[in-house]
Amino acid sequence: MRVRLDIAYEGTDFSGWARQPTLRTVQGVLESVLATLFRRHEPAPLLTVAGRTDAGVHASGQVAHVDLTADQLGSLRRRHDVDASPDALASKLAARMNGVLGADSDVVVLGSTMAPAGFDARFSAVWRRYEFRVADADTPRDPLERRRTVRHPTRLDVDAMDSAARALLGLHDYATFCKPREGATTIRTLQEYGWLRDDRGVLIARLQADAFCHSMVRALVGAAVAVGDGSLTGERLVELRDDRMRTSAFLVMPAKGLTLTEVGYPAADELARRAEQTRARRELD
Repeated sequence: MRVRLDIAYEGTDFSGWARQPTLRTVQGVLESVLATLFRRHEPAPLLTVAGRTDAGVHASGQVAHVDLTADQLGSLRRRHDVDASPDALASKLAARMNGVLGADSDVVVLGSTMAPAGFDARFSAVWRRYEFRVADADTPRDPLERRRTVRHPTRLDVDAMDSAARALLGLHDYATFCKPREGATTIRTLQEYGWLRDDRGVLIARLQADAFCHSMVRALVGAAVAVGDGSLTGERLVELRDDRMRTSAFLVMPAKGLTLTEVGYPAADELARRAEQTRARRELD
């Protein structure tokens, strides 16, 4: 029985999402909680996530799924519960996990629901959305922002950054912006990328794609910052994208400015088909 989990975390003290034997990770912490909850109903459940975030990256809208046996799901029932349906029991999992995590935890399960047939948190997703926060010379200093906002020493031209970002949209090979992994494609559809300055003076990038390869968001942000401080032109940035080669023309930005804000899924009757499509290797038309 598959349960969807909606998750938020402050990533500073995590070594990323994926479990690692000797490091504190989001997946490791949450799977330890699941092992505690279901210690009388082994095996301990494992999580599948929509997008594995790197060390220091935050999330306000992460999605994962967990497969529970009937005994595990039934163990969430309490004697006073009138409704013992799978939907009702699945909805209790978030509260039970948060109870083990504690009130001041840096990871929270926002909700838990019985997943529709065919749902796969990773492969059914049609897009992921991120935000990146940058403070420049015109942004007032705020110590409360230091764990989620990257400071840049000079003034940035947000209009030039926004124009350059929009020129990168579409279906392309983004190898220029991706840390290479053997056998992994760097072809992606960048659906949205834009910049604005909020009412507190913080520059905010919003990016959405069908998926992002390793370091892609932080590299795209670093490229736009280079345009904003005048060290790179928007036209040259498009040329660099089309060269499909890693470059030193811009810096990959630090992880702390990045937050996964939302994951999008198709209608319920399209979930299984989308998962099958996503598993296939992406290729340019």
